[in-house]
Amino acid sequence: MAVDYFADRLDEWQSVARSLSHLVRATRARGFDVQDLEAPRRNVLTFYGVGGIGKSTLSRCVAEHLGRGLSQEGHWPRLDEETGPVVPVRIDLARDSGMDFESLVLAIRLAAAEIGRPMPTFDLALQRYWEHNHPGETLDEYVLRRTRLSGLPGARSLSGQVQSALADVAQAVALPGTVGNIVGQGLRTVVRALRERQHRVRALAECRRFADLLEATPDQDALSYYPHLLAWDLANVPARHRATLVVLLDTFEDVGDRVHRDLERLVQRVVWLMPGTLFVITGRNRLQWDDPRLEGQLDWAGEEFWPQLVGGAVQEPRQHTVGYLSAGDCETYLSRRLTRDGRPMMDDATRHLITANSHGLPLYLDLAAMRFLDLYRRRGRVPAANEFNLDFPALVARTFRDLSPETRRVLRSVSLLETFSVPLASAAAGLDHDAPAQDLVDRPFVDQDVDAPWPYRLHALVRDAVREMDSTSDDRWTNADWQRAARRVFDALGREDLSHRGRLVSALRQGLGLSHQFDLPLGWLEDAAFRYVDDFVWEPIEPPADSAGGGSTTPAQALATALSAIAQRQRHHRGRTAQQLRAVLSSGALPENLEELPRYFLAECDRDLGNFQASLDGMRHVADAGGRLSATARRGLIHLARRIGDFPQAEQAATHLGVEGRQDRVMGDLYWAQGSIALACSSYAAARDQALAAGQPGEAALSQSCLAFAAAFQDRPRAAEQIARAEELLAGVTIRWAEVQTRIASLVRDAGTAEDLPERAEAVAAEAREAGLTSSLAYVRFAECLHAHLAGGADALASARDRLRRECVDGVEFAYLVELTYLMANEEPPAGLPRATWLDTTDQVRARWAGLTEDRRRESATTRQGD
Repeated sequence: MAVDYFADRLDEWQSVARSLSHLVRATRARGFDVQDLEAPRRNVLTFYGVGGIGKSTLSRCVAEHLGRGLSQEGHWPRLDEETGPVVPVRIDLARDSGMDFESLVLAIRLAAAEIGRPMPTFDLALQRYWEHNHPGETLDEYVLRRTRLSGLPGARSLSGQVQSALADVAQAVALPGTVGNIVGQGLRTVVRALRERQHRVRALAECRRFADLLEATPDQDALSYYPHLLAWDLANVPARHRATLVVLLDTFEDVGDRVHRDLERLVQRVVWLMPGTLFVITGRNRLQWDDPRLEGQLDWAGEEFWPQLVGGAVQEPRQHTVGYLSAGDCETYLSRRLTRDGRPMMDDATRHLITANSHGLPLYLDLAAMRFLDLYRRRGRVPAANEFNLDFPALVARTFRDLSPETRRVLRSVSLLETFSVPLASAAAGLDHDAPAQDLVDRPFVDQDVDAPWPYRLHALVRDAVREMDSTSDDRWTNADWQRAARRVFDALGREDLSHRGRLVSALRQGLGLSHQFDLPLGWLEDAAFRYVDDFVWEPIEPPADSAGGGSTTPAQALATALSAIAQRQRHHRGRTAQQLRAVLSSGALPENLEELPRYFLAECDRDLGNFQASLDGMRHVADAGGRLSATARRGLIHLARRIGDFPQAEQAATHLGVEGRQDRVMGDLYWAQGSIALACSSYAAARDQALAAGQPGEAALSQSCLAFAAAFQDRPRAAEQIARAEELLAGVTIRWAEVQTRIASLVRDAGTAEDLPERAEAVAAEAREAGLTSSLAYVRFAECLHAHLAGGADALASARDRLRRECVDGVEFAYLVELTYLMANEEPPAGLPRATWLDTTDQVRARWAGLTEDRRRESATTRQGD
């Protein structure tokens, strides 16, 4: 009988136990403050080492033992009674696991639900985040539809705890009605009430950062700070209910490798903000948080922040290399893995030989046990010991030969893939039936992750060994065979349904790797690349490594580099993106029909950076080529014409864009500058609705952010609604310009009434400069001019106007914004200022803007009297 058995890792378990003991003593000590964000952190235990040595198994068994104990008696000792109750949660961070940052935070909160107490500050913030980012979907529905979350013990109690917390808060601050009123009002009422009356709720009043976090824009960045609230809630659970949370993060190597450590930064922030929680991290690589050179990529980098992560640290929790199993562990594993009538099936000689050849590698033991069982079933007798005198590659080869010819064919084919499904594996192998692929996925060296875009993947060591052993196996494939297999696998990927975002990104990654390694034409990757940029996906696409070691750039490498740069422009300065795209174009590696991709986005970056002529040349080149991005480039030319105030030319070109060229959004851009706010809003709304109907969430979010900006000039109550909707739509995509534009809309809405507007404007301006967005900076300075005109008088307006001109006007670029500051004040622009060519007469534009600002002035005066 074959049974699952986990070989002893007593030293590792003792490290966990000691780490918990030290952490609990530290958090119970006098002077410990969970709100202290400056003190060094000592809450991270790391196990790292090469693949195949059982790190994931260790992580699973630690979680199981902490949660309910292992089935084998005497396997690991229990924790000290002084440690108290422990609540574990294990999270697999593998690239294709489907575990995004939002799910990670929810998983931690679901674990905390096991304590059985509400977490009021965190839950209130979570409810506000949920309303904005998942409109119409309850937390219960979301959790239960996701296998990774629904399987956690707290999945069914979380919603009740959240509702209880909200109801208690509503009652404590003396709000009328029930929690339903709070949720229905979008929490705005309760936020104001908490500011005024939070002293009535001790747990809220003493949480110093609660109100600020509750009022922050509920995006992913804010979500990454909410664990501070959860840490506060956990620290304030009554002593008789208190428990220590243990978060086990497995496959951590896939976090740090995700382009510029964006996800790792968020995960590290969670760890830092929860000093009373033990984080047990397992992965292939040593955690580098103690390296000061990572400052800027991570929030806290250096040994002063993480003193126990440095080499040579002795106190737990610290970093450990996970070693191979001892000889005794191997013997025990083999004795208990295969038994008959309660006795080991392997004799002593076989166990000793397998142990010696395994060098303590758990995967070797598992493959040997599988081979032993297969031979026993086929022959009806116990195999001889000498049949296991094999090193690892030889054992894989023997295991490989024990498979049927068709299953071997499938195994070879899927070794070219990172992840796969049964139908994809069959197609990759060129088979018209699934039985061989199904036989393969039932083998122990195939891992399954039901939430990944494709659920199966070969163990990394087996995947590597399959290629290596083909130089010696009897039925080995030639290079030509591998080339044909790569072509089949590549074509099979291209036939998959890539409408799902995760599959599109996974197919791009794997297809680009195959194209690079086997010199395959890009084929379907071209269409996938355009879909990637059209859909505002922006998940990272890493360029394939140069396996030839310094050889010329392949088309696949060039395309991947371009896509990576295009995606990263949403997170970094446009200058960095422009440099990368220029390098792609200068390499000459892309086919002619794909050159428009980096050329257009380079022109877009040049526009954002203020390189007007370079942007104009690039846009014209793409527009004249008549390719897939020609309509987009024509729209880019219109934006450039608008920047220099040539509105009739922009309007004439816009009428030929059509739906594909986003004509309605472009017309909205033209109308608001004329002071025709109603026309602008209706155009933006039409563009948004068209995008939603076409299943284009990124374009819908972009149009909505523009609508919020335009509405803010005229209708402040409506603007608040439009800003909220823009934030909701932007939660599902990453569009840096639109995110900044929505913040500028808030500035325009509050112009003339908000005393803190200059400070807020400076924060948005800093964000625009950091991203290299010249138009956004110009709009921020224009909003400051509006505020000065409405609330500050002539001197304040002159100062704000001078800043707009000094920082943003380059020749004729954005001079029309300066001109508008004179028209809205019913003043004559100075003779030296470049003048715009408006769609109507200057007097008509002046009348509209002067009327808008006069209406706003009266509204502001009424608001101040009411206050």
